[in-house]
Amino acid sequence: MVEIAAQAGAVAQPRVPLSRTRVLGAAVALADDGGVDALSMRRIAQALGVVPMALYKHVANKNELLDGMIDVLVGEIDPPADGTGWKDTVRLRVLSARRMLLRHPWAPEVIEARMKARATPTPALLAYLDSMVGILRAGGFPVDLVHHALHVMGSRLLGFSQELFEDRPGRAPDADALPAEEMAARFPHLTELAMAVAHDPESVVGSGCDDQFEFEFALDLTLDGLERLRLGAA
Repeated sequence: MVEIAAQAGAVAQPRVPLSRTRVLGAAVALADDGGVDALSMRRIAQALGVVPMALYKHVANKNELLDGMIDVLVGEIDPPADGTGWKDTVRLRVLSARRMLLRHPWAPEVIEARMKARATPTPALLAYLDSMVGILRAGGFPVDLVHHALHVMGSRLLGFSQELFEDRPGRAPDADALPAEEMAARFPHLTELAMAVAHDPESVVGSGCDDQFEFEFALDLTLDGLERLRLGAA
């Protein structure tokens, strides 16, 4: 009798209604597990225990799904800190955005692609950028300098930056690359630089550049330069 009652109680439990929030949350989780290329409406529906057609009541198509996922991620960025100057506030938020992207490695590619495809950023991204502009204006930046600052900061406002070279460890050797001796002879300055900045393969960072250090170095350099310009414009 107890077992029958337990089964009846389990059957009586109401199902959590499907919502846009649940759909986007499941999509983000699937992208975290297998990358955004593996994402499909069928897989999202399976994760939620519904038929694929049920999803289209909440997201009209794949592009709307990706835009919604971007807004979910932007919502993970810390709000502005209280009681700090503009530079510390911007720095803390940018580093929070970077931590968010490190949790979701697929995000930069999606953000770039959707920013190019859309006429305007997504609503949450617009709100984030508007907040950052407000921080700069409250910090004493004239409007024209804020405009320049946004161009200088670029994708760094969202925690990532476009690099000229990709030197992450684990990449397959370039079949067309010159032998090391010939590289050193033809490009001595680049060779000197590469040898100077190479990390110990046994270190936590591994071979190549320390991405976090380089990101913060560029961020601090940019913020210091903007501060000098702000003071000059006052």
